Amino acid sequence: MRKTVFKILTRLPTKYITSGILLVILLFAYGIIGSHFIMGLNLVDSIYYSVVTMATVGYGDYIPTTGIQKIFATTLALGGVGLLAYVFNVILTNFQERMSKFSKGARKMNRIKHMDNYYILCGYGRVGKVAFQELNHRKQNVIIFEKDEKQTEDLAEDETVVIINKDATEDNLISQIANEKCRSVIISTGSDVTNLFIVLTIRETNPEAWIVSRASKLENISRLRKAGADKIVSPEIIGGKDLYMESARPHLLRLTVQHTSDEIFEEFKIISKHDCTLENIDYHIPGIETPLSREIKTMNMEDGKKFQEYLSENKDAKSAIDNLYNNVNNVHSHLISGPDRQTFEKLIKDLEKQEKIIGKNLTNKEIMEITKKINEES
Repeated sequence: MRKTVFKILTRLPTKYITSGILLVILLFAYGIIGSHFIMGLNLVDSIYYSVVTMATVGYGDYIPTTGIQKIFATTLALGGVGLLAYVFNVILTNFQERMSKFSKGARKMNRIKHMDNYYILCGYGRVGKVAFQELNHRKQNVIIFEKDEKQTEDLAEDETVVIINKDATEDNLISQIANEKCRSVIISTGSDVTNLFIVLTIRETNPEAWIVSRASKLENISRLRKAGADKIVSPEIIGGKDLYMESARPHLLRLTVQHTSDEIFEEFKIISKHDCTLENIDYHIPGIETPLSREIKTMNMEDGKKFQEYLSENKDAKSAIDNLYNNVNNVHSHLISGPDRQTFEKLIKDLEKQEKIIGKNLTNKEIMEITKKINEES
């Protein structure tokens, strides 16, 4: 306890205390000079009189008699009371604040100690807030490191959220809590240097920790990976992908079809023939709204040939594809990008000759109702 009190006292903000002590010294000097010239005392008695008057002890051995002496004694006594009260008040107030922060920090550490399966989020800026919203929406336990208190002032702490307003690189606290109870560490500060340092700090003591880091610059992705980050996310790459998909939206077609796995290559030949790109395939499980998605992103016939050869040479892979198509009653959707709407119209006409087209640009909910009926009929 004594070490704690000493630590708090030594960290008190000195500017207020220093100014208070300086004013006390000035008032003491005023008292000595005044006692000598106004009260007519020698140096030793002047010091003695100043101390007892400022402290309002007033033994009565030196009594002011003239008007100027009474005014001097009054100002010295009032000044002493005010300044001493100010200094002690500053010390006590700051001591209480430090004790409060110390107690608050202890409570937070106790909550972390009893928290299981939590995420650590370093950085609560623009990207960090989005990550937190996703975690909070899923009711996950989150420990947030954010040195700027203003960033988290509107964020309420509860049983699932602990906020630590300090730099994650300051000490080894983050290494201590990135233990086996931590599901993942998400590093989302805007500085790649800071992110790199946090990765190194955690990886040094926790080789098994799962670390996902943000990379603001593409050239730093390899550095973060070498430092030990398991996954690196670049807003530049994600943002570029979103920009493309939004710009291509007028030239995107979601076509829901029904055909067997043996017709995959013939279907792809038609898509490639019209200079369209097969972006992804959604497999619709009967009765489930959210489909299984598979990213393709190709219009190259060579890719289609390689896939067909792979299936012909690997019986297990062909069997897996057949089982998938059987489970979804051969119903799936293609997200296709193309040059214009006229091309899509020609594409649909050619595909109708090859397979059954259920609909275009249908929602998952609409497709779910359709797959229910198909499943009941089959």
